[in-house]
Amino acid sequence: MIWMSWRQFRGQAIVGGAVVAVLAAYLIYLGLDIRGSYQTYLAQCPDAGDCSGPMGQFSLDYENTLLPLAGVLGLVPGVLGMFWGAPLITRELENGTQRLVWNQSVTRRRWLLIKLLVVGLACMVVAGTASMLLTWAAAPVDDVANNRFSTVLFGARFLPPIAYAAFAFVLGTVIGLLVRRMVPTMALTLVVFVIFQFLVPNLVRPHLLPPEHLSKQMTVSAINEARSLGSITGAPVLNGLTIPEGWITDVGALTQADGKPLSAKTFDDCYMNAPKTGATEGPYGDIAVCLAKHDLHVDIAYQPWNRYWAFQLLESGCYLLLTGLLVLFALRRIQRRPA
Repeated sequence: MIWMSWRQFRGQAIVGGAVVAVLAAYLIYLGLDIRGSYQTYLAQCPDAGDCSGPMGQFSLDYENTLLPLAGVLGLVPGVLGMFWGAPLITRELENGTQRLVWNQSVTRRRWLLIKLLVVGLACMVVAGTASMLLTWAAAPVDDVANNRFSTVLFGARFLPPIAYAAFAFVLGTVIGLLVRRMVPTMALTLVVFVIFQFLVPNLVRPHLLPPEHLSKQMTVSAINEARSLGSITGAPVLNGLTIPEGWITDVGALTQADGKPLSAKTFDDCYMNAPKTGATEGPYGDIAVCLAKHDLHVDIAYQPWNRYWAFQLLESGCYLLLTGLLVLFALRRIQRRPA
């Protein structure tokens, strides 16, 4: 049964292997180029002093390459689910060959389980190889940028892509068992996978472990570190704050020294009519000076950097748990449906 499953799958495996070989060649080239560039910028650092300038430029040089690459490779599990998972059962159902296959000495459940194991492991190997190659290639940039918790990068490094691939493959198989048509199954598989890839990083990942909390004083320099001020609702908030301790998952309202929230009117007055002080520091200048005079603080919830591997394991475990539940559903469903 394993040999037969391999013979049916070998064409797809050859195509997948060829794609991985091309990808490996490019990522090895990119990784060597990154390491050479890192040594060049490292040589520009002063003998004793701040090296943030050269290292910051080094990170920026590769940001526009690595971020889109991580986004594209993040879709690899979904593509595997489309082209390897979706046809697994729908191909038999559309061709009518399930009548022959499901009436042999091998039970339906054993037939499905072996196919899931053979092709599913191949999916995990492909996604894992792509993930590990990208992780190796981008390692010097990741070490300098120190932003591995970012939504796109986290899902394209180390373990999660392997779990994503297992989930997407079994998801495609289950949808095919229910829909019974290949093209709709392929489309639904990708759509559902992309939905999960949007919801999990934003709604689930930040809460896998209880966050740490701190209160940060919003000095002029701290305000100038924000990516943007205000919101489309007019609320007095700062967006895009960073802390050296870890990944910020939530930022509270701006509060004054007495603990009362900063009023929208006061925020707007500083934003629209800040007194001219000649401040040139940072992107907000006089606005930052005006806001800092109110002795503002924000409560920040964050995940420390040293929890990175815990999050990798927890998120991967959640996806593998969902995969296991889908396998159980598929085994139960295939036994009950008529040939």
